[in-house]
Formats: sequence, structure tokens, C-alpha cells
Amino acid sequence: MSLVLAGTPLGNPGDGSLRLRQSIEDADFIAAEDSRKFHRLCLDLNVKFSGKVISFFEGNEEDRTEELLGHLRAGKKVLVVSDAGMPTISDPGFRLMRDAIAQKIEVSVVPGPSAVTTALALSGLPTDRFIFEGFSPRAKGAREKFFESLRFEERSIIWFEAPHRLVESLEDAIKTLGDQRLGAICREMTKTYEEIIRGTLGELLIWAKSKEILGELTIVIAGAEEGAHDVSSANIVARVKEYEEAGMDRKTAISTVAQEFDIAKRLVFSAVVEAKSTSKISP
Repeated sequence: MSLVLAGTPLGNPGDGSLRLRQSIEDADFIAAEDSRKFHRLCLDLNVKFSGKVISFFEGNEEDRTEELLGHLRAGKKVLVVSDAGMPTISDPGFRLMRDAIAQKIEVSVVPGPSAVTTALALSGLPTDRFIFEGFSPRAKGAREKFFESLRFEERSIIWFEAPHRLVESLEDAIKTLGDQRLGAICREMTKTYEEIIRGTLGELLIWAKSKEILGELTIVIAGAEEGAHDVSSANIVARVKEYEEAGMDRKTAISTVAQEFDIAKRLVFSAVVEAKSTSKISP
């Protein structure tokens, strides 16, 4: 019995490895995110399979996991593939792998393409340290908190985005991170219409608003400058107070401090309001 997780091409079938082909041929059961796309992949790779194809996606992952574990305990070979890239990376497979390991079932991975590392390499941004955040939240409030939590993150940041939410996502990112943070939009990687747009977040937003966006998107943005976390609320409030004492009105002082620290004005305003409530700044 063995469980194999295999990476599949992001778009170009030429990226399918020999080990992927062999794993498809050898499997007794194939857990595929989309059975139609799996059949298409096999045609593109010119590989035949005899194993039973089982639908395995987010909506049925919990029930299918137990079914697949049963096949594994019975001594069968189970292969897990996603529509593109590595299973478990914002795709089904984690629960199955975790539970198989817990039950002492032999597990292995057939390395393959990953949208995360491909986009990072294409972005031209620092690659020595990075984080992957999956998909950004759909709700605006949750998405704003998402970017606020990344404001002082010094590693390169990667996430997946839906085409119809790209503009909103970039707008929310700019509110917190500023429009000068460098980034890249990687669209349809390895496919015929691959497109990589690099620039500041402000420039990326202008591009996103200029056309209808289609296809798979992976976003990469540069991390904050080293030591950015030292720009604490206390620093912000103290700077606002300095400008006010020099004769500047509060609204202008807040705007000036936001530009100075390259952060959103609402974050400066929030720091001032919080400080006022705790008597750190005069009303």
C-alpha cells in the first residue's frame, strides 16, 4: 500500500515528468480534483491508466479521505493529483496525507510544477525568504485585515487571486501597504497567453483596471523594508504631535505622517484615535 501525491503541469504538458507518467500508469486508484481535466492531461501526456478515477475536491474531501484510506489499508496504490501544480497547496490532499502518515501508511511525493515558486522566480523580487498566503479573503473586511497583518512582513509575499477580485484586492493592499510597494501579477503561467506584469502596486492597479482579466492569477509583492515593524503606534502618534506643535492642523499632520512612513492615512488616524482614548495625545 502506498499514497503518492504528484505535481501536474500548470498549463504546458511538456512539464509533466516521467515519474508522473509512471505514477499514473501504476495507480490502482486516482484521486483527481476534476476527472475531465485529468483525462485531458493523460491525453496530452500520451499516458494510459487502468486505475479507477475518483473525484476528490474541496467539497467532498472529508468523505473521500476515509474512502481512500480504506483502499490504502487494503494494500492499494492511491495517486492524488490536482488540476494544476502540487496537491495540498491550496488544493485537496492535506487531510489524506496527514491521516495516512498517522496510520503508518507509506507515502511519497512526485515533485512537480508549483505556481508559488514559479511566480516568485518570474517576479524578480527577493527569493531568499518568502511566505505563501493561499487565496486572499473574499469579504472586504476580512481582506483589509489580511493586508494589515502583512504590513510589516519583511519576506516576499505570494497569494492566489480570482480575476474578478483583482482590482478590489489591489485597492485594499494599497490602502495598507501604499502604492509604491513593488509587486508582480503572474497570469496564465506556462500557458499560451502567459503574462507577467511588474511594477508598483499603483501601476499594477492601473493595469488591472485597463482590461478584462481572465485566467489563473498568482500575485507576488515585495516585503517591507527591514526594521519597518519599528514604526510603532507610539512613533506615529509622536510624529503627529510634533507636526501639530509646529502649527499644522491634525488632518494635514496625519496626511503628512502617512506619506512620511509610507502607510495608509487611516492607519495613522486609528493610531491617533487610540492614543487619544488612552490620553497619549491632546484632544
